[in-house]
Amino acid sequence: MAARKIRWYVKAQAGVLLLPAGLCLIGEAITRRTIHTWAQSAQSSALIKEPGPWFWYGTFGLIAVVAGVGLMIESGLLRGYPGQKKQLPE
Repeated sequence: MAARKIRWYVKAQAGVLLLPAGLCLIGEAITRRTIHTWAQSAQSSALIKEPGPWFWYGTFGLIAVVAGVGLMIESGLLRGYPGQKKQLPE
C-alpha cells in the first residue's frame, strides 16, 4: 500500500513540475523565434548570434505541458489520493 501512495505522489508532483517547465520552454521558443526574425529582417545577423533551435524548444515545451496536465488529471481526478474511500450519497 505504501508503494502505491509513493507512486501516486511521484506522478502528481511530476505533473505539477512538467506544466510550468513546458510553459517556460514555449516562452523561450517564442523569444528565440522573435530574435531570429528581427535579425533576418535587419540583416544584422553578424551582430546577433544565432538564437538556436527554437522549433525544438517549442516542440518539447508542448510535450511537457501535455504530459504535465495528463499526469495531474490522472493522479487527481481519476484516482484521487490513495487510501481515501469515496462515500456514496444516501
